[in-house]
Amino acid sequence: MSVTAEERSKLTQRAALASIAMAVTLIALKSYAAVQTSSMAMLGSLADSGLDLIASLVVLLGVRIAAQPADFDHRFGHGKAEALAALIQVILITISALFIGFRAAQRLLAGAETGHAELGIGVSLIAIVLTAALITYQRHVVSRTGSLAIGTDRLHYSSDLLLNGSVIVALALDQFAGLTGADAVFGVLIALWLLWGAWRASSDALDQLMDKEWPDELRERFLAAAKEYPELAGLHDFRTRTSGTHQFAQFHVWVPPQWTVQEAHDRLDRAEEELRNRFPNTEILIHVDPEGQTDRETLLPQAITEKAT
Repeated sequence: MSVTAEERSKLTQRAALASIAMAVTLIALKSYAAVQTSSMAMLGSLADSGLDLIASLVVLLGVRIAAQPADFDHRFGHGKAEALAALIQVILITISALFIGFRAAQRLLAGAETGHAELGIGVSLIAIVLTAALITYQRHVVSRTGSLAIGTDRLHYSSDLLLNGSVIVALALDQFAGLTGADAVFGVLIALWLLWGAWRASSDALDQLMDKEWPDELRERFLAAAKEYPELAGLHDFRTRTSGTHQFAQFHVWVPPQWTVQEAHDRLDRAEEELRNRFPNTEILIHVDPEGQTDRETLLPQAITEKAT
């Protein structure tokens, strides 16, 4: 079911606000549990919830800024605000992970013990239930809006189910099974998991900021669709990039030299409009070349030419 731009904005902002409300609730619960249990796994889970709050605030800010239309100073829109915010988030995640890993290593060497396992396990179970409810709501919003930001946030919270489960296992092993140090080991593992998440997030953000080409699957799907139009048979110099939820594609097309400017415009404009309908949120720019014309853009380095073919 399609939604209007206004409805899409409301749905995505409500989903982001729901994420913020849940993160604040879990921070309060986990802060109390972390103090009472002295659990490094719980501390790691608390830090992750704190980062969830930052991430949700970033998502809220990102969907608002990215939804703004292009203006005089930002002719290509505001989509890259999400990538810039993601880099800030990566820095915070990295600092938190290093702190958790350092504290966990200290406790492991000192043989420190945890306490009040029932409290920590109870809080983690509450977190699992609330997270599952949020993921269900986010899935609904994504199905209605196709929002990349909310979809990414949903994937992040989905991984939190595993994180909260690991806290339960760590406390149970440490106190009920008598495996002293299990909690500190899980603290180190959680720190490594956070660092891995930071690395993946930085990779995605840098790809957008560096105007990396679309994934091969999307490029091939677009080219296959373009081949259905005879007017685009001479497509070459195909270039793509992504900015937030917006996609950009530009290419040259060889046309018969006897075509007038008006004829070339009318023929290609119809094909361009249909492609935009098939690939929503994609801005398409077509440059017309007479058949056989080789522009400077065509003389690409060998490595790029081989990649394109």
